[in-house]
Parts: sequence; structure tokens; C-alpha cells
Amino acid sequence: MYETTRTTQALAIALLFAPVLGHAADSSPSSLANGNSSTLTSAAVAKAGLPQSLSALKGDDYKDPDLWARIRSGYAIPDVDNTLVAKHTQWYASRPDYLARTSGRASLYLYHVVQELEKRGMPTELALLPVIESAFNPQALSTADAAGIWQFVPGTGRDFNLKQNMFKDERRGVLASTDAALTYLQRLYTMFGDWQLALAAYNWGEGNVQKAIQKNRAQGKPTDFESLAELMPAETRNYVPKLQAVKNIIANPGQYGVNLPAIDNTPYFTTVDKTSDIDLAVAAQLAEMSVDEFKALNPQFKKPVITGESTKILLPKENAEKFHVNLAQWGHALSSWTTHKITSAKESIASLASKFDTTPEVIRQANNIPPQMRLKAGSTILVPKTSASTGSDIAENILDNAQVVLEADHGDRERRGGKLSGVQRIKATAAHAVAEIKNRVSGGSKARASANGRKHR
Repeated sequence: MYETTRTTQALAIALLFAPVLGHAADSSPSSLANGNSSTLTSAAVAKAGLPQSLSALKGDDYKDPDLWARIRSGYAIPDVDNTLVAKHTQWYASRPDYLARTSGRASLYLYHVVQELEKRGMPTELALLPVIESAFNPQALSTADAAGIWQFVPGTGRDFNLKQNMFKDERRGVLASTDAALTYLQRLYTMFGDWQLALAAYNWGEGNVQKAIQKNRAQGKPTDFESLAELMPAETRNYVPKLQAVKNIIANPGQYGVNLPAIDNTPYFTTVDKTSDIDLAVAAQLAEMSVDEFKALNPQFKKPVITGESTKILLPKENAEKFHVNLAQWGHALSSWTTHKITSAKESIASLASKFDTTPEVIRQANNIPPQMRLKAGSTILVPKTSASTGSDIAENILDNAQVVLEADHGDRERRGGKLSGVQRIKATAAHAVAEIKNRVSGGSKARASANGRKHR
């Protein structure tokens, strides 16, 4: 008999939605311009003129125990030296707490990013780009709905095969988003033959950079980054100087009075294959980690259950070993959640809670349903398993197509002909507006940002 107490459900939900890794306000998020997916072969990379000295290097070639030194050794983008660089260098250097928080978050992901850059023969200072994009906060979300350490907007994420559904958002996942971001940066470098222009295009959109080049070329002017800067919006004009500022500080922290936290030049995590649906809280327990620690490495999972046939989870090596040992001895169900499709408007959250032996609060939190909102027919929601569904995983077609559609819940009083108070109407209207925005984003109906337009704001 499968049993899930209300207390356990509520605790799991509370842990899942707890803040992770600090607040997104630490970041200065931007997002990517919309572009077509393009995976480059090694021959194409070589033809594009990527630094050959980097292409054959491997992690074992670096004996320095400090990852910062490894990054310095692979700098390959020409320096920018102007007043904006000086301004941003002073800004970062005068904020040691900010750099410490950012470095602490980066310590989980930075080795992987550097390793992937070296595999592709790309300049290693690109590993510092998430400092500018998100302060290495995978929970960072811009006003244009750009997410993750590399700040992909939904449309560009889809172009680079980053899965986004009700259960996970790979724009936040370390492995998938890093692969997508580096592929996009390679594509831009191939297009412009210049890393500074490629970075400008990453921020502003390749179409806008192409237009700026054409304008200067028609006027007989140079087409390098600094010559085009006056045609760029302020954010893009500052983008490359910001990266240069961080690059300067990492290159010589003592010169700027900065004490960089040490980051070991060793892998922080390893991958573990998930064999069946597993509650996020159970996975953390088996790995002997806190839920927050687990979520820091696996921020792509949006629900209290980890689903999908080919899903991988990331764990520190020692915790991965504990995970396997504890999993072999685990004598309980791994997952306590399944899905339910709403077929009738008569299925209220209260009636669903009673049917699945839980509380309305647990259902609302697991499915991100705001107060004053109700489910529309056709919605698929997460609910606790019953004895009849104990052994079954959530099907792949459900994972890909499930969505929650909401409408304002005016309450039984209005349905009987009564009227809501003014405060109730305001709350219901506001909740309805929020739900409509979420529906458009999650349903994929939101128009993609144009490649010729700015990628955020």
C-alpha cells in the first residue's frame, strides 16, 4: 500500500520552492538573440580561425591546482582598453562581497564550462561570461524571461534544443545550456570572424551587428567593435567592456585589491542516470545532500518529481557514490507523484485534494496555481500517487504536452448570482492576468524575439 502523508507532501513542496543560491538580483541578466541552431564540426571550427593552441589541450595538461590560473592561461580574445573598461573594473573591484557570492556559485559549474571551452578550442575567458549574464545564478530570470546562467530566452532555447515543459527547463540546466551557449558563440564567431563582435551579437542580435557593419562600411569607416560601439545601445556598448573588466581582475586580482576565493582545478560533479521517476527530495536524501544543495546542481527540475527516460542528475563524486549505495538499500517507493488530467469544470482544487488524500495547498504549490484561480478543463496537474498508480512512471507524451490552464475563480457566491467585493474582484483580476502571462509562456504561444532585435528588455 502506497501512503503519502499530508505533512510529508507539504514539506517536500516547501523545500522544492525554497530560494536557491541567493536572489536573482545579484545578477545583471541579459538574454540571447533568436538564432538558428548550428552545430559546428571540428573542421569548421578550425576553418573559422579558432586558437589552435587551445584545441589539443586537456584538463590533465594543467597541473596548477587553481582553476583561475587555468582560465588565465587560455585567454585569447584581444583586449579592450577604454574608459568603460576602467569604469566597470572599478565597479567590480569595489564590491568584494558581490565577487565572493558570484565565485561561490561559479565554483559548482566553472570547471565544466572551462573544460567544454577547451574541447572546442575556444578562448577560456568566455567562461567568465556568466558573471556578466547572470552572476552564475541559474535561477536568474530577466524581464524578457531569459533564464539560467547563460540567459536564454524561450525561443532561442528551443532553437538550440533546450527542452522547456511543465516539468523541466533546460535553459537552467548546466550541461545542456552550456553546450547550447558555446555552440551559439561558435556560430557567431564563424559569422563575424571576431570574438568581440560575436559577443556583441550574443547580446544584441546578429542582425543588428550586421546592419551596423554595413552602415560603417558604406561610410568608409572601420568595422571593429569599438568603431561600431556608437551605433550600439548602451547595454551592448558596455557588454564587452564588462567582460574585459572581469577578465582584468581574474588576470591580476592583487593589482585591484581583490582576493579571489580558491576554486579547485578538478571536476565538481559527475552525472548519474535516473532509472525511474524519483522525488527530488528522495534523490537528495539518497545522495545525503540537502535539497538546496541538490537543486543548485540540478536547477532545471521544476516539480517535486524528476521525470523522463533519459534524464541525468548531477552530484558531487562522493555523493554520487553514496547515492548508489543508498539506492541499492532503499526499500520504499522512489516517487510519490503522478499526473491527473482535468476533464470537467466541476473538478475543483478542493475536490481534487480530497480525491488524492492531500490538501488544496499542496496541489496549488506543486502546480504553481495562484490564489483566486481555478483549473480549466484540459489541464494536466501533478497529484500524489494512490495505491493504483504506485508502480507507474509519468509517460513521455505527458511530459512533453502537459500544461496547466487557469481562469479566475469568482467563487460559489458569484456563480449563485451574488457579487464579489471590490477587493475580491481586484485580487481575481490580478491573479487572472498573472495566469494568462504564464499560460502564454508555458504554452509556447509567445512570439519569439527577432534575431534582428535586441535580445532582452
